[in-house]
Amino acid sequence: MVTVPSSIYEIRDPRFRQLIVPSAGLDELYSDCRWAEGPVWFADLNCLLFSDIPNQRMLRCSPGGDVSVFREPSNFTNGNTRDRQGRLISCEHGTRRVTRTEVDGSITVLADSFEGKRLNSPNDVVVRSDGSVWFTDPTYGILSDYEGYRAEPEQPTRNVYRLDPASGALSLVADDFRQPNGLAFSPDETMLYVADSARSHDETAPSHIRVFDVEDGTRLVNGRVFCDLDNGIPDGLRTDTAGNVWTSAGDGVHCFAPDGTLLGKILVPQTVANLTFGGLRRNRLFITATRSLYAVYTTATGAQYP
Repeated sequence: MVTVPSSIYEIRDPRFRQLIVPSAGLDELYSDCRWAEGPVWFADLNCLLFSDIPNQRMLRCSPGGDVSVFREPSNFTNGNTRDRQGRLISCEHGTRRVTRTEVDGSITVLADSFEGKRLNSPNDVVVRSDGSVWFTDPTYGILSDYEGYRAEPEQPTRNVYRLDPASGALSLVADDFRQPNGLAFSPDETMLYVADSARSHDETAPSHIRVFDVEDGTRLVNGRVFCDLDNGIPDGLRTDTAGNVWTSAGDGVHCFAPDGTLLGKILVPQTVANLTFGGLRRNRLFITATRSLYAVYTTATGAQYP
């Protein structure tokens, strides 16, 4: 484990000082990925799982930085989360599907098509307290053979979907994104934040996070821009229990207040792809950034469950 000196904070608003530990350094736990993504914390196993997409594997990391292979090949798995029963939910670029890993290790396919056509390449996923599964479906996994398999999209748009926990029915909840990416609910689940990362391949495209009101737990309404990034693109994001939004960016992790004010940044040496809170008190921020996995202690507490 390598520790980067603690001069990693950029304060934009005094409120950010209450969310960070100034003396806490940035720990580099692992550095042998090609594109690290999809971190998810397993408190009951005291470990973090994360994806190394081009290398076709998922890795397991202990809090001290011991890393082993969890799954290989991984079907170019990208984003991961857990459902309320603690099961692993994953987005697979290679198979263009969302899957659930059962407690016995078997795989259940939750979604691989919509209206008779294959999904693009599911990217990131969250599970609401009612058991519904929400995921984004941009085209990154079919643009080339690096993070999936090159193919023409069958869906006419790049969508956000909701999977009903009772019927298994898949419904389209947003279809006006260029490239929807990371997503996270507000702590009370009344709002859903969704990143649009289309600027990764088109410099004229937006680089912002939008937020929607969640109506009746099934629909997204009143979509509006929550924030614009001043460096790089938003990819994965999480909320803390106070409602702050922590998002990946070109120069590190950006933290936004619930009103959209940029509070500050945690500067990271590599481009950040995703992040999640974990550790015994959910106050350690795990960061996947290009080739490496980093971690830093904060005073914030992650809002995700379980």
